[in-house]
Amino acid sequence: MHFESPIVRRQSRQIMVGNVPVGGDAPISIQSMTNTETTDVAATVAQILRLEAAGADIVRVSVPSMEAAEAFGLIRQQVSVPLVADIHFDYRIALRVADLGVDCLRINPGNIGREKRIQAVVDKARDLNIPIRIGVNAGSLEKDLQKKYGEPTPDALVESAMRHVEILDSLNFNNFKLSLKASDIFMAVAAYRKIATQIDNPLHLGITEAGGLRGGTVKSSIGLGLLLMDGIGDTIRVSLAADPVEEVKVGWDMLKSLKLRSKGVNFIACPSCSRQNFDVIKTMNELETRLEDITTPIDVAVIGCIVNGPGEAKEVDLGLTGGTPNNLVYIDGQPSQKLGQENLVDELEQLIRTKANQKAAQQENLIAKS
Repeated sequence: MHFESPIVRRQSRQIMVGNVPVGGDAPISIQSMTNTETTDVAATVAQILRLEAAGADIVRVSVPSMEAAEAFGLIRQQVSVPLVADIHFDYRIALRVADLGVDCLRINPGNIGREKRIQAVVDKARDLNIPIRIGVNAGSLEKDLQKKYGEPTPDALVESAMRHVEILDSLNFNNFKLSLKASDIFMAVAAYRKIATQIDNPLHLGITEAGGLRGGTVKSSIGLGLLLMDGIGDTIRVSLAADPVEEVKVGWDMLKSLKLRSKGVNFIACPSCSRQNFDVIKTMNELETRLEDITTPIDVAVIGCIVNGPGEAKEVDLGLTGGTPNNLVYIDGQPSQKLGQENLVDELEQLIRTKANQKAAQQENLIAKS
C-alpha cells in the first residue's frame, strides 16, 4: 500500500494564502467555510478551531457587511489558520478586511463596481501582498451570458471567468486563483478542464451546492475525483449541507484515496459477510471515532476472515485478520500476536496508537538527520 500516486499534476504558478502555498508543487490544500454568523465572534472562532483541528489548511469566512468586517478583525486575532474573506459588491469591505489581516480576498472584480473601485481593491491587495480568488458560479452568471447561452454551460462559466481574469490582467495583477463551480458534475468538470488549458493560475476546485452529507460526498467525490486524477486542482473545498468539519474529513479522504496527501489512519476494511469472525462494522465505527486525533499517516487493514485477511494484512503497517478462536494481528507484514474477542477494539486501538507513535518517531529522526 506504499506506492506513489501516478497522477501528474498540472503545472501552475504558486501563490501564498497566509503561510499556505497554493499551486506549483505545493500539496493540494483543503478548505472549508464557516456557517456561523460572522458577527458572533465567539461561535465563529470556535468553529474555525474545530475546522483547523480536523485538518483544514484554509478557512473562508463570509463578510457581508462592515459590521461583519469589524468582527472579522477580532476573529483574525484569535486564530492562526489562514482566513479568506468572502465578499460581494461592496469594495469598502474588501479594503477594510485587508487592513485587518485577511489572507485572501474572495471577490469577483466584475461585481465590485466602477473601475476606480476595482483599482482600489487591487492596489490594496498588491500593497499588502494579498491574493484574490475569482469565484465564478453557475447560479450567478452575468445576465448577458445567461441571455447568450440560454442557460449555464461550461463555455459560459469559462467566458465569465476570463472576463474577470482580463480585468486583473489589465491591472497587472496576477496574484490570484480561480474557481468555476456548478452543482452539475459534467458542467463543472468540463469548465475546469477548459480553463486549465487557458491560464496557469492555481485552480480552486469545488462542486457547489452538492447536497447533504451522503449525496454531496458522492457528487463531490466523483466531480473532484475526475479533475484530481487529470492532475487539475491546487486547493479543494467540498460543499456539503452538513457540519463543515465533515467537509474537511471528506476532503482528506479524497486526497488520501488518490495518494495525493497522507494524514492519519488509512483504513482498509471489508464490508463484512457471514464468514466474519468478529463484528467488522461495529469495530470500524468505533476505531474511526476513537482514532480521529492521529495525524501520522498509517495504513491499517481490518478484515473479518482468513480469505482476504492475510493478503491485505501483509501490505499495511498493521492488519487484523479474523480467526477462530482468536484473531491474528500483523505488524509490518509479519504475524505478531493474537487477540481475543472480548476486548478486541480496546486492544486494537492501543496497538494502532503504538505503531503510529513509532512511525512518528521514525519520521522525526529522518528529519533530524537531514
